[in-house]
Amino acid sequence: MARLGVQAMMLKRDVAENGAYATWERLSDIGLRVVEVSQIDLTEGTRDEIVRAGDDFGMIVAAISAGMGPTGGGGNDSLRESFDKIVADCRALGSRRVRIGMLPMTALASKDALLSFIADANEMARRLADEGIILSYHNHHVEFARVDGQLILDLIRNEAPDLKLELDVHWIQRGGMDPVTVLEKYAGAIDLVHLKDYRIGLPPAEAFDALAAGDHATWAEHWSRLVQFAEVGRGTLDFAGVIEAGIAGGAEYLLIEQDEQYGRDIYDCLADSRAHLVELGYGDLF
Repeated sequence: MARLGVQAMMLKRDVAENGAYATWERLSDIGLRVVEVSQIDLTEGTRDEIVRAGDDFGMIVAAISAGMGPTGGGGNDSLRESFDKIVADCRALGSRRVRIGMLPMTALASKDALLSFIADANEMARRLADEGIILSYHNHHVEFARVDGQLILDLIRNEAPDLKLELDVHWIQRGGMDPVTVLEKYAGAIDLVHLKDYRIGLPPAEAFDALAAGDHATWAEHWSRLVQFAEVGRGTLDFAGVIEAGIAGGAEYLLIEQDEQYGRDIYDCLADSRAHLVELGYGDLF
């Protein structure tokens, strides 16, 4: 059965300040017991705290994160440099999933660079498969750009058949595509889904002050930031459709994420997102 949980990238500051055990305990208190680890330094001590939280609170690790660049990127270990450590981390945490959070920016410089990254990622997926570990690729909006008429995400899927996908519905929407349609398109290749809402905000008061003063540059800056990350249910996405399509497409874990909280407490945001999914009838998946 598929499970709902949380992507822990938003909690990296809490882990750095309070430790993973205390952070996982707070997640447990609001009914979130499945965690994907990202941008959290998996030292031996942090790993041990996560294991202890699993024992004490029934928490599980859906996946850990890794990069493909020479230094990993985004605070994650590099599959190129730290393959054995990443495998050991999976073993210690009881997880059989690794996800690449983003491609190296240099992979976008040319089609050859992109195809080289895709081939390397597919090879890494085969190496991890030999260890009983699934490797998935997480999209942003850039994967909906076209290279020689083909979507980058299609190139990744077609040229890396051993690589699974972690589809992020906010970034699909920001890439100009319908999340449910995209989930249906890639059914069978999906292993993970990010549940992240897409909200259109309104300009704040200071933007209108700038407009009245003739400061069009400041107004334009605010206008360009109207697209926001939102709590699940506080934006425009159809999450019943997303969850049904994600599960039908093969997703094992669907994970709440909100990159920015705009001054709200992250745990309040997560509680609101969880409550909306419960209201939709998915409480039994937590």
